Parts: sequence; structure tokens; C-alpha cells
Amino acid sequence: MGRGKIEIKRIENSTNRQVTFSKRRNGLIKKARELSILCDAQLSLIVFSPTGKLSEFHSEQYSMRQIIERYQKVKGNNSIHDQEYENQQIYSEMTKMKSETEKLHANMRHFVGEDLASLPYNDLHQLEQQLEISVTKVRARKIQLMQQQLDNLKRKEQILEEQNSYLYRCAAEQQAAFEHHQAVIEHSSKAAVSVEQPMLETGFGLYNPEDHDQAKNVLQLAPLSPQIAPSYRLQSGVQDSSCGLQRHGLQLWYSSSPPPLPL
Repeated sequence: MGRGKIEIKRIENSTNRQVTFSKRRNGLIKKARELSILCDAQLSLIVFSPTGKLSEFHSEQYSMRQIIERYQKVKGNNSIHDQEYENQQIYSEMTKMKSETEKLHANMRHFVGEDLASLPYNDLHQLEQQLEISVTKVRARKIQLMQQQLDNLKRKEQILEEQNSYLYRCAAEQQAAFEHHQAVIEHSSKAAVSVEQPMLETGFGLYNPEDHDQAKNVLQLAPLSPQIAPSYRLQSGVQDSSCGLQRHGLQLWYSSSPPPLPL
């Protein structure tokens, strides 16, 4: 009865893992020795255990150093070939990119109207169609931007009109308040003047200077010039000797000459 297949995966048990490593390492070295002897092959084997221990094997007619040097020499030549291949690929890509760049520059010159002599009729017709499509797109974008700017200007104009209307209403209200305040002040001033001005007693009643324009039949008093103004004086207790009567009270006497100076 044969042994069953073992699943190839990491052994979790450290003891079993170490035992398995030792057994399979010895079997691998045995197989390498048999391969070297039977086939006269140059063979080297390097194994590091999980703990870091080195195990190696190499063919008997060659040392480990000789086999490693030969490996490096062969690998180095392959590296040179690989480097040359990479250089060729890079050169090919550069050549391709250069040709594409020259083609793009030529197309740009054709779009600006240069080097058109080398183009056939079909290419010129195709170039014309492309330019017309480009001009149509440019004009549509230009109109869109102009419409956006116009809408922005209309909004700004509306905002300014609203602000001006508000300022005008505020100014009108302030002007009305100022006029009302001025009217109140004038009315108060006229009332104060009418109360403070004296009333003149005349033979026709009381005379108010404010009613000068309306009362036309009121006796008015005007100052006379000093040169022609007569002198008036008050005298009390004047006795008339001719008729033997005595008058009492104040009397106003008129005299054209100035009154005598008091002694």
C-alpha cells in the first residue's frame, strides 16, 4: 500500500517543520550528487535553514567559486544582450515619436495656412472642413461668453437701480423731515415774537405792530427828526389862576423850545 499525497503548504508545528527540512535537504543533496555523477553536470546547491544555517553542495571536479564565476559570466553576457535589446527598443520608440512630432508640426503649419503646396485636393478639402468646424465651435463659445457677460451686467444694473431707488426714498424722507422741522421752528419763532412785542395804547384801542398790514385805520406813531421834533413834558398839579380852578393829574405840554436843564 503506497503513501498518500501530502498537501504542499507551510508546516505549522516547528518540530515537524525542522524534521521535514532535514529529511528533504538530505534527499535534495543526494539527488544533486546523483545528477552530477550520472550526467557529468556542473552543479552547485546552496540552502539556508529557517534558523540561518548554511548547507551547500557542488560537483566534485569543480569548486563552488568556479561554478559561481561561470554563472556570473554567463549571466553578465545575457545582461549585455538584454541591455542592447532595451537600447534598440528605446531608439525605435524615439524614432517613432520623432516622426509623429514632425507630422504634428506639419499639420499645425497647414492649419495656419503654410506649406499648402504639397497637399492634394482631397487633403485641402478636408482641411477646409476641419477649419470651418473649428470656427463654428469658436464662435459658439464666444457667443456664450458674451451672453454670460451681458447677463452679469444686467444683474449689476438692476442692483444699482434698486440701490439708487432706496437712496432716493431716503433723501426724500430726510427732505420732508427737514422742511417739517423748519416749519415748526418758524411757527414757534412767530408765536414767541407775538407774545413779547408790546401793545401801544392809542385813542382807537390797542395797536399790535404785527397787524400793521391789515389794520389800515390805526393811528401810527413815527419818530420825528431831532431838528423839528417839539418837546413834550409832563406836569402835575397845574393851577389856573385866571379862573381859580386847580387841575390834578398828569398833563402833556407841548413846547417848541427845548426843555430847561434841571438845576
